[in-house]
Amino acid sequence: MSRAFVNEDAGSPGPSRRFVLPARDDPGFNAAAAEALLEAAREGETSSAEQATGFYWGEPTLRDEVRRIMARAQKSGDDRLEQLARRFLR
Repeated sequence: MSRAFVNEDAGSPGPSRRFVLPARDDPGFNAAAAEALLEAAREGETSSAEQATGFYWGEPTLRDEVRRIMARAQKSGDDRLEQLARRFLR
């Protein structure tokens, strides 16, 4: 087979977006991870946020944080963030 058709570097690429998160043992990590997942979803980058945070979309551990973000979104009128938070909580 011609080397033109072989991609030796194939595999899952790293996150296409950079996320600034506190250390995993930081008490604010879960809040930052929830924020990162929701904001990445807004931009169609959920997979990148999942890789960066180690949490998957809908992670039960983050539900309280997402509820707080949803309340903030409702107060500020950020309908899209509220919608994403509701989807996360399903």
